[in-house]
Amino acid sequence: VMTSKEAAVAVWRALGSGDADRIRAVLTDDAEWRAPPEYATAVALGVTHHMIGAEAIVRFMLDDYPRLFPNGMEIEPISVTAEDNRVIFEQRHSATLANGRAYALDYVFIFEMAGSRVRRIREYMDARSGYHQIFGAATPGRIA
Repeated sequence: VMTSKEAAVAVWRALGSGDADRIRAVLTDDAEWRAPPEYATAVALGVTHHMIGAEAIVRFMLDDYPRLFPNGMEIEPISVTAEDNRVIFEQRHSATLANGRAYALDYVFIFEMAGSRVRRIREYMDARSGYHQIFGAATPGRIA
């Protein structure tokens, strides 16, 4: 039997796989992913900050996310901490944005696991820095 930490690491691998069935397999049917309201990625993509349901998360990962980060995302692990069914990832994400700008930001993700699947994801980042990196001096709006 996998620990919550091992299961959560497997979820991360699935989310980055580009495979809809593999992503669905690691999400509960009622999975939710919540980021801060109006965070820069959602604004740039014209999508919600609060995805509800496995299909919404699959659509974001496969259809929306690549429009802003067309060359993918480099993820540098900083720490992983687990207690009971909660696993916390601290990571540095780096990429070249669709508009050609460089992007590098530290994130914290809190996964609430249900066995080998994730039920809730809460995402935190330096929203101000994300806005500056994505939009620069431009008025924030849809860019991808």
